[in-house]
Amino acid sequence: MSDKKKRKNIDSSSPFSGKKTLGQPSPSLERSWLGLVGNPGGARADKYIAEIAGILSRSQLKARGARIFVNGREEKLSRRLLAGESLEVRWNDEPDHGLEPEKLEVKLLYEDENVFVFDKTQGMVTHPANGNWSGTLANAALWCDAERKGKGAAPRGGIVHRLDKDTSGVIIVARNSETHEYLAAQFKNRTTRKEYWAIVCPGPAMDEGHIENYLARDKHNRKKFAGGDLAGKKAITEYKVLSRWVVDGQRAYALIALYPKTGRTHQLRVHMAGIGCPILGDPLYGKKDGLFPEATLMLHARRLKIALPGIVEPKLFKAPVPDRFRAIVAMLEKIGHRG
Repeated sequence: MSDKKKRKNIDSSSPFSGKKTLGQPSPSLERSWLGLVGNPGGARADKYIAEIAGILSRSQLKARGARIFVNGREEKLSRRLLAGESLEVRWNDEPDHGLEPEKLEVKLLYEDENVFVFDKTQGMVTHPANGNWSGTLANAALWCDAERKGKGAAPRGGIVHRLDKDTSGVIIVARNSETHEYLAAQFKNRTTRKEYWAIVCPGPAMDEGHIENYLARDKHNRKKFAGGDLAGKKAITEYKVLSRWVVDGQRAYALIALYPKTGRTHQLRVHMAGIGCPILGDPLYGKKDGLFPEATLMLHARRLKIALPGIVEPKLFKAPVPDRFRAIVAMLEKIGHRG
């Protein structure tokens, strides 16, 4: 096959031409993508790769020592691209930072040769970080993967997206680098469908709503995020009330479904608190509830719809309603009435 024909075949399935594909693996730690720049052109290469192609974020480009080649010539990431130019991106696989497999108690909803889908329990950290270097879902995923095939650990334990420590529910983990890139592109391009359940107090005034603003780290508390700062990142959430209860004619609670269209840190928690309906048991954005003072964060990733490699139709995964939700709903049914 000639170089020209080979390039044409690669370009025709490249994300840069608007179609999804798996990455082109290289025999070493270096990986690469090759494609033609699509519209809109004129953007900086780093912004184009991160925001339009959805391959790596701008911080990942820097962390992984990414290099770009435009029309075969190495260029800076700040180079502005034109539609139709040939673009190649090369980067190093992210190291695992000493991540070790651990045999932990986890709930598997689904598995195949490319992914694990877990029902993460409340209290389990998704990936090692300061103060939590072991006992995470990533450690458990590596152990599950090693038990089945004994080699070939995925980068970062295969973590594609994250759930807060105190959020339970559906989370998908890649078992190889190609699948990791395939899934990550879907989250980046917002083609996944995510549904969370939450119990809030008070319930929102409207049965359905749309919340859209910009989120940035709180200037006064680095553990929190705040809405409204135009310097932040756009965050979009839709919600729907599933049930309402009124207790003693005063306190109003609601079970709601949340549909995040973006994936910002603490997005759902900030958005619900921002409209005056904090999630029950939220220690950061809410306050201790008089009726349920021992409640932990009532936020659960209920459903995830996502495409998997080699499967034509997207798959829908569903995590059972956790006991902490059932207990509070049962109490509300007993002492309150439907609102």
